[in-house]
Amino acid sequence: MLAILTPLIPVFLVIGLGFLLKRRGFPGEGVWQPLDQLNYFIMFPALLLHTLATADLKSFDVWPMAAALAIGQITIIVILIIGRRLYPLSGPAFSSVFQGAVRWNTFVALAAIASLYGNAGLTMAAVAVAVLVPIANTSCIIALTHYALNEPIHPVAIGKVLAKNPLLIACALGIFLNASGLGLPGALAITAKIIGDASLTLGLLSVGAGLSIGHMIEEKYPVLYTSALKLLVMPLVMMTACFILGVDGLPRLVVLICASVPGATSSYVLARQLGGDMNLMASIITGGTILAVITMPLMLWIYG
Repeated sequence: MLAILTPLIPVFLVIGLGFLLKRRGFPGEGVWQPLDQLNYFIMFPALLLHTLATADLKSFDVWPMAAALAIGQITIIVILIIGRRLYPLSGPAFSSVFQGAVRWNTFVALAAIASLYGNAGLTMAAVAVAVLVPIANTSCIIALTHYALNEPIHPVAIGKVLAKNPLLIACALGIFLNASGLGLPGALAITAKIIGDASLTLGLLSVGAGLSIGHMIEEKYPVLYTSALKLLVMPLVMMTACFILGVDGLPRLVVLICASVPGATSSYVLARQLGGDMNLMASIITGGTILAVITMPLMLWIYG
């Protein structure tokens, strides 16, 4: 267990630093939201673009791993839709639970994978980015439109929203550059890497800055429900899919990390844009991040 904990501790220490900085009022209350927007619209897309465009996956059969990732995420979506009948929530609240259970914190995942498995792990992580980011963003935009805004799902309208999503644009471009063999020219690759590396650090700090412990306790039941789906059920489903599809070794361990991380802080941005319950979203991110300190090492110990 100590061998698992040691590489993860720095990730959570950076998150803790973000929490302390925000509580100390440094560098200022009005700083974090603009930084989150900068990260969401510029820096994080650069990270996704570089990860996907430069990954060398030619000698690796990506499809079983990709299928295991997709099966896990889609299974959680189905559980959420069925579970709403048993655990009724308002539309905005359900959209936040939906985002908390479906979206994955790429910052935590990539930092943990780099710490545990190095460059080889990051290459495998490109598959996870290519699969999980599009599914998460597409399904969450649809869920927010339908449940939070209470609007009918019009494919054309949804398509316009998706076409403007910077994360989906970066993924599509990165996949195209990789599949076409064009890649990123040297200067652009270096530029995207510099911006992407900064995104990873800023993203972890923002996770900590966004923690809202007081409201999390008030919203403990939806927080626990969402966290159970994201931190316990998703790893179980993805590991079962890996077993059935024969995904083993490093690819399986990367899938496990991606399944075990808490929800994404970028959920705030979508919730703000599309009418989600932002207070509940903050509580879900807080609860999931705190619980992941325990569950991530536990999942690695059980399934790793």
